[in-house]
Amino acid sequence: MAVLSKDQVGPRWIIFIADIFICLLSIVLSYTLRFEFNIPEVEIELMKIALPIYIAVRAISFLIGRTFASYVRYTSIEDSKRIVQVIFLGTIVLFLSNLVRYLFIDGLFVFPTSVLLIDLFQSVLFLMGGRIFIKMAYYDRKGTQLKKKVIIYGAGEMGLVTKRALEQKKGGNKSVVGFIDDDQKKVGMRIEGVKVYSSKNLDKTIAKFNADEVIFSILNPSRSKQQKVVDQCLNTGVAMLHVPPVNDWINGELNVNQIKNLKIEDLLDRTEIKLDPERLRSFLGDKVILVTGAAGSIGSEIARQIALIGCKKLWLLDQAETPLYELEQELLGKGHRNFEAIIADVTQFDRIRYIFNTINPEIIFHAAAYKHVPLMENNPVEAIKVNALATRNLAELAQAGNVEKFVFVSTDKAVNPTNVMGASKRFGELLIKNLGGDCHFISTRFGNVLGSNGSVIPLFKKQIEAGGPVTITHPEITRYFMTIPEACSLVLEAGFMGDKNQTFVFDMGESVKIVDLARNMIRLYGLEPEKDISIIYTGLRPGEKLYEETLADGEVNENTHHPKIQIFKDPTPSSLTIDFDRIENLVSNNDNEGLIKELKRIIPEFKSNNSVYSKLD
Repeated sequence: MAVLSKDQVGPRWIIFIADIFICLLSIVLSYTLRFEFNIPEVEIELMKIALPIYIAVRAISFLIGRTFASYVRYTSIEDSKRIVQVIFLGTIVLFLSNLVRYLFIDGLFVFPTSVLLIDLFQSVLFLMGGRIFIKMAYYDRKGTQLKKKVIIYGAGEMGLVTKRALEQKKGGNKSVVGFIDDDQKKVGMRIEGVKVYSSKNLDKTIAKFNADEVIFSILNPSRSKQQKVVDQCLNTGVAMLHVPPVNDWINGELNVNQIKNLKIEDLLDRTEIKLDPERLRSFLGDKVILVTGAAGSIGSEIARQIALIGCKKLWLLDQAETPLYELEQELLGKGHRNFEAIIADVTQFDRIRYIFNTINPEIIFHAAAYKHVPLMENNPVEAIKVNALATRNLAELAQAGNVEKFVFVSTDKAVNPTNVMGASKRFGELLIKNLGGDCHFISTRFGNVLGSNGSVIPLFKKQIEAGGPVTITHPEITRYFMTIPEACSLVLEAGFMGDKNQTFVFDMGESVKIVDLARNMIRLYGLEPEKDISIIYTGLRPGEKLYEETLADGEVNENTHHPKIQIFKDPTPSSLTIDFDRIENLVSNNDNEGLIKELKRIIPEFKSNNSVYSKLD
């Protein structure tokens, strides 16, 4: 039998003693009802023996069943089930005491059978009723103190689970004031005392209660449905939260801390990409795969998707120790074992060559890169070393080894580059474009990835949570966006379909104004742009474009069987002359200006924008 901890003794024993007292009242009332309020003297004498036995049985059953161990104000269905079981089993013991006395002592019963039956129902009723009364009184009192009024969108099972999770959180600051549902048959009903309203009147319901938050709690909602609800909520100024999928619940139960603010990714009207896992498994399943930059936003998601699909062996390479360790622990926690992590710098040729010779990769996803435009504008040597020369070294090792496919993760900033980062990526594309041999060299281009390390979304999030202001470089600046899983799924698909020396361009949908993105993020927090959170413009940074391009002048794309992937027809001549000795000498001497001059010679369309290197154009 479990022993009460010291800090529980006070309130738990109070509940225990109160339960015993309630049962004592129940048994006395049962005698009174059984004998129509006139208990015979003989029964009163018998009660002097019966009541101590009754109290002992109930006390022992409560201790074994630990009915006192949970907070009364958070009483759940499971607590009610436990009370019924404990009272029922205790009553059976009392019946057995009757049987023992009747058969082995004096032929009499300790308790009249009818009294025990009346007490069985009364005890359950009184114990559960008392708990429900305390729970209701607690929430009625607490409800006036709660700061946030919550409407749950979805009056189904998930909505009910969400309500209970909110109510049972100790010290919670949310009060559920209503449900919203599309099913008109549910409208007007009450679920655990909370009324269901029509989704057609969402705006009016929010206004009626002056709600602070709407929690979207629907099982497997369609993207269009979620988008419609989000649009309505943004217009009303309430914060929008959502419940994670059931598979993500902790031990099969929803934890209230898992209910998060809706992410900005959910506001992009992007169709979910569905890949054929069997086809990708036929591509990856029996291969040794190397992912460089595996600890980064793109590399780690590629690793997750490959681990889920399955392969012969997965090698994860990165120089960032802590993020790589965290990815390793994440994959192990999900049951993946067929992988190993390697700490290495892709610019260290001897180290990379040793790794190649040791692991013999057959497919490489090269995601290691420097990607921040302003930083690379100030550090051209590092940009070229990592994004271009390291790519060349890896590609040449792949060419000489047993590698079947080499997939290079590039960027839309490689189109008509205006900054060092974009130009270094374009240089990387050119370096692998005309490599021969049996290895298929493939480049993939896509735009900004929402939520990636250092992207604008985490920055805006921090600024909003700090009370503002939100900083934007220019009121007219636009960008193409993809989600991390979407981008990585397309990288895998391009790797599967890619032939020799092809560059794939992903359909990124419509470009998004950054100021609109910022305003929507502010609204997702239930705040009003410019009123609660100000937006200030800081001016374009060195190398930054107002808008990104998907094609340069004279370039065309060719369709593939996948509607979101096109093949970029590169007009750059194959006879491109590159003096690697000169470039490596410039890198060794940290000659930034000389390096940019050489880069502009190799890539004529590279025109610096708002940069110290504009004078070299």
